[in-house]
Amino acid sequence: MTETQSRPALSILERRRIEAEFAREIHDSMVAHVGEEAARAILTDAVTRMAERTGAAMAAEDRAHGPVTLETFAERLKLWQQDDALSLEVLDRAPDRLDFNVVRCRYAELYEDLGVRGIGDILSCNRDGQFICGYDPRMTLTRTQTIMKGASHCDFRYRMEAMEAEDAPASPKEGTR
Repeated sequence: MTETQSRPALSILERRRIEAEFAREIHDSMVAHVGEEAARAILTDAVTRMAERTGAAMAAEDRAHGPVTLETFAERLKLWQQDDALSLEVLDRAPDRLDFNVVRCRYAELYEDLGVRGIGDILSCNRDGQFICGYDPRMTLTRTQTIMKGASHCDFRYRMEAMEAEDAPASPKEGTR
């Protein structure tokens, strides 16, 4: 049995807790050396690059089982909901759109408890848009507010661009068997 088989995988909420404790120290050190603005920019750059790579890796896993769609992405949301980390209110779900509100965010609560709410948007919220770019560049996310920044809910609005003819799944030609 390998090491990864012998222990369960950490939930995303638990990984974010570990990352936040480390990121706090890195951020505070960068602030002392380069100032708040540069420290935020550096941290943002690192986290969003990680998010895009994570999105691409998850898409590769999903492609092994079929096409990547907004539906396959929607199924991935369960990962972020583990440990009751997010409470969602789904508003609309169709092949070309997924609209939901996050009405409770334990990530924001965690960052508050750890004293890092000031960089919580970088550690979690800023990942979302870049993650979806890595998952499928045809998908877009619009979000105008977050709990992390003091709103009552986060408004997630995902859209999937129409597939180009060359991207569409092959179908039998009419009249052939």
